[in-house]
Amino acid sequence: MMYKFMLEFSPNEEKRVERKKNSLELDPVLQKEIKEIGEQLRQKRKQLKISLKEAENATSIRMVYLQALEEGEMEKLISPVYAQGFFKQYASFLGIDGESIIREKPYIFNRPEAQEFAYGIGTLEVRSNPGASVKWVPNVMWVLAFMGVLFAAWYVAKILGVL
Repeated sequence: MMYKFMLEFSPNEEKRVERKKNSLELDPVLQKEIKEIGEQLRQKRKQLKISLKEAENATSIRMVYLQALEEGEMEKLISPVYAQGFFKQYASFLGIDGESIIREKPYIFNRPEAQEFAYGIGTLEVRSNPGASVKWVPNVMWVLAFMGVLFAAWYVAKILGVL
């Protein structure tokens, strides 16, 4: 099938995709810093004796995202913008000044740019527009219709003796 062909990789394509996956890994120092901030959030929540479910209800942030923030797994969040917004809202809920943390460390929420995924199709053949060759058909139809009307008028005129 065509779909099977599109999803098959050549060995070179697999290596390129693997390199792209590895390029998204964070610097270990940055990863440690993110985990420390997440741990601060978790400790503050536990200090306030708030469960994740209660935090989810109070902030309207899904529990999965709250756990990702606490575990320092920013890649689980939808985008850096959402990560920053969720962090601000959750930190504010816990009584932590999230704004100052973001000002001090704005790089925490910037994830590496993911390169576009290559399916291994190779170069695509440029096709001409299949409808381009059919553009003359409506014009021919109009000409034939006009000629039909002229013939009908001539025939009626001949029967009536006008011609």
